[in-house]
Amino acid sequence: MSIVSVTVPATTANIGPGFDCIGAALSLYNQFEFTENPEADTDLTITVTGTEAHRITGDRSNLLYQAFTNLYNHLNKTPPKIAINIKLGVPLARGLGSSATAIIGGLLGANILAGQPLSTVEIMELAIEIEGHPDNVVPALLGNCQLSVGEPKKWEICQIPWHSDIVPVVAIPNFELSTEEARAVLPKTLPRADAIYNIARMGLLIKALESGNGQWLNRAMADKLHQPYRKGLIEGYEFVEECALNAGAYGMVISGAGPTLLALANSEHIQAVEDAMKNAWSQLEITADVRSLAIDTQGAKVDFNSP
Repeated sequence: MSIVSVTVPATTANIGPGFDCIGAALSLYNQFEFTENPEADTDLTITVTGTEAHRITGDRSNLLYQAFTNLYNHLNKTPPKIAINIKLGVPLARGLGSSATAIIGGLLGANILAGQPLSTVEIMELAIEIEGHPDNVVPALLGNCQLSVGEPKKWEICQIPWHSDIVPVVAIPNFELSTEEARAVLPKTLPRADAIYNIARMGLLIKALESGNGQWLNRAMADKLHQPYRKGLIEGYEFVEECALNAGAYGMVISGAGPTLLALANSEHIQAVEDAMKNAWSQLEITADVRSLAIDTQGAKVDFNSP
């Protein structure tokens, strides 16, 4: 039997003005183990462990398995009989790229078992095609903070340096917000002034992340493309933001499509920001898992044991 283990980091996307094009890998992980066994009685077996294991489907509709088979279909090959073990560490439907971990995990596991016919770039392009946009799958695959510019088969990927003094703090509430619902509230068109507003702040965000300039970061995390429309879907958003800023955060944004909120702070204010965000939601009788994380610099990691 051949066994492949793939560990994929969570991601936070958009980071304010970088809608659908910027994302960063975080030190929170899902693990996927693929065991190929030609003598198995069934083509597919899926087992899941973790806090939300009961919510993961164990049949062919599973996103991880769909990504796995997508690669074999791309190669015009038949997928092997496979047993999959999923260890969940990334909360589902919270804006932390759980679907991206499944897509990257499935593609990488399949690529190894198929003899590694595809390059990292080709796997990335398949992942973007499945997900529909690059902001989560690219950092999940490559690690670090990544800017993705382009279109199918013509992607330019640029790593954005992330200053070591900038610490991500995620506040994960005990309610969900689907990507479909979050996209449904977005307007079809925007005023030119709003586009200019975001272009300027996107440029400043890149410089702020690189330099660690807190004043720049505070200005750069503002946005008019998606956050003004989505924050109404997240109970307590403005109160949590006010408390985070008062505790010393440079700024706060919606992580991905939400409802997780991402604050950026320096090491001196991390604990105060964590406590403030947790207490803010607690006052609204909402339980939240609030923690500081690091930027994952390695991306998806693969271990392979062949017979």
